[in-house]
Formats: sequence, structure tokens, C-alpha cells
Amino acid sequence: MKNIVIFGPPGAGKGTQAEKIIADFKLIHISTGDILRNEVKNNTELGQKAKKMMHKGHLVSDEIVIGMIKNKIQKDINNNGFIFDGFPRTINQAANLDALMNEINIKIDAMISLEVNDKELIKRLLLRGQNNGRKDDQNQNIIENRIKEYSQKTLPIKAYYKKQNKLNIVNGIGSISDIFKKINLIIQNL
Repeated sequence: MKNIVIFGPPGAGKGTQAEKIIADFKLIHISTGDILRNEVKNNTELGQKAKKMMHKGHLVSDEIVIGMIKNKIQKDINNNGFIFDGFPRTINQAANLDALMNEINIKIDAMISLEVNDKELIKRLLLRGQNNGRKDDQNQNIIENRIKEYSQKTLPIKAYYKKQNKLNIVNGIGSISDIFKKINLIIQNL
């Protein structure tokens, strides 16, 4: 079983590379946004709690998100492993994820951090906004703010995984296939 966190700023290529990792290594994709929508749609107990918070305009608590992730992991525990995409976003979430994984006797094996400079990120996100119509990718000020938020709130997670000797840095600039070759090598060596 291999459990991987794919990490990087908005526009680094996490989703693109996650798809390739899933296809090659048959990992289960854990996207907190997808899980949250599914729990709400299925009207589960956690989904009902999350829906109440969202209707009040609040972020869904880490406790609820971790509970949803636990349900997903337990449902798919006999697979090849998991790839976490978009989670954890804070050190507290990373610590909660480690506690959950320890509770069910598995662990995060690696964090793969895609490194891309801000100028390239802005270019990619504006292009994605033109091609996909995503509103949050069409305004440079919003994009710059998202990158700033990532740098201030999410980037410190790299140090958390570095302390555990799980951090693997990959240059996220280049062809999709060249970047994936580097990622593939890291995963094969776990």
C-alpha cells in the first residue's frame, strides 16, 4: 500500500499528475471537495453536519473533514493505497491525518511537492480560466491572492513532512510526461 500527498500551489499541476498516478499505481483518489459533495448528496450524518456549516457560510471543520476521509479510507482499505489531493492544507490537518492513519495502521509514505514559480502559476491559471471558464482563474488579483494564501497558510506543511523525511520536491515546469517520469520514479522507490 502506498499513500501519497500531492502538494503544490494552485496551477502547479496537482490534478493532472494525480490522474496519471491513479492510472499507473491504481491508487484511490481522495479529494476532500469530492468527498464532501458526496457525503452531502448521500445525506450521511457527516454530510448533514457539513451542510449546516456551509449554509451558515462557515468552512467545514477539520473534525468533519477527517471523519469523511476516515469513512472513505475504511471503505477502500483493501486497495493499493491513496493519493490525497488538496488535503491537508494546514499543519493541524496534516497532524490529524497522521493520527487517523495511525489509528487504522497505515501511514503517509510520501509528499510530492510540485514546485512552480509565481509568474508561471499566474500564466497557467489565467489560461485555465480562459479554457475552462473557472471564475477564480480569470482574475489576476484573485489568483495572486490565492497564491499568497497558499504561501502563508499551506506552504508550512512542507516542513512538517520534511521532518518526517517524506518530502519529495519535483520541478513542476516542463512537459507533463517529463514531470510524471520524476514522480513515477519517486513512487516506485517507496
